[in-house]
Amino acid sequence: MLYSKIEGEGTRADGESCEAKPLIILHGFLGMSDNWKTIGTQFATAGFQVHLLDLRNHGKSFHSDEFSYEIMAQDVYDYCKANNLEKVNIIGHSMGGKTAMLFATIHPEMVEKLIVADIGPKFYPQHHQTILAGLNAVDFSRKPSRSEVEEIVSHYITDFGTRQFLLKSLYWIEPGQLAFRFNLAVFNKKIEEIGKPLPENSVFYNPTLFIRGGNSNYILDEDFENIKNHFPNLRIETIPNVGHWLHAENPQLFYEISTSFLK
Repeated sequence: MLYSKIEGEGTRADGESCEAKPLIILHGFLGMSDNWKTIGTQFATAGFQVHLLDLRNHGKSFHSDEFSYEIMAQDVYDYCKANNLEKVNIIGHSMGGKTAMLFATIHPEMVEKLIVADIGPKFYPQHHQTILAGLNAVDFSRKPSRSEVEEIVSHYITDFGTRQFLLKSLYWIEPGQLAFRFNLAVFNKKIEEIGKPLPENSVFYNPTLFIRGGNSNYILDEDFENIKNHFPNLRIETIPNVGHWLHAENPQLFYEISTSFLK
């Protein structure tokens, strides 16, 4: 079963109780539920019961040689069934967004509203080579310190924000021995899975919001028609002056756009 952190029991910030709508949040590739902790707390304060999930091979969830969107969507289904979640809202970022799209098209009766953050249903060519090279350059058998890991990775990944995002998955297995929480060995083998498109005939008719970063090239204007083919009940919003990690770069505007859509 996927690891999750659940926040909120349906009490709003003003203290009034309300029916807690389940809201599932799915992180992106090489991320984890912790990346969404601050926004998750805001949603909980707004009256949602927030389920921050670690997808398989990420965070504190189990490692597996099986890794595809189909199997991740099945994991989300199994999680909902185990937690008696019959109807949910879902937010998914990047890889989590594609997992959310597939889940919604396979199980439309379980999804009230869908929010997809900075990813489209199209095929994406492989573009994580440099990041994987940097992560693979770390030899944990030499028992490097955190600063030494960052030094090694910095030769490949020059952007400070990206490095900090990746290094959040560093943890101590035991005193003196660091490791990455994500399953790098499987990602090396199955990296092509990340770019796969949504199946051509997949359609979800309930309200759907795509939020893209103004400085990101993941969702282009020419992608709108393809998105609408899969999600005809569609709204698209752009957050200006942010890149692919739009929810981290402008969390307040991301939260405002999302909550106004979900309410």
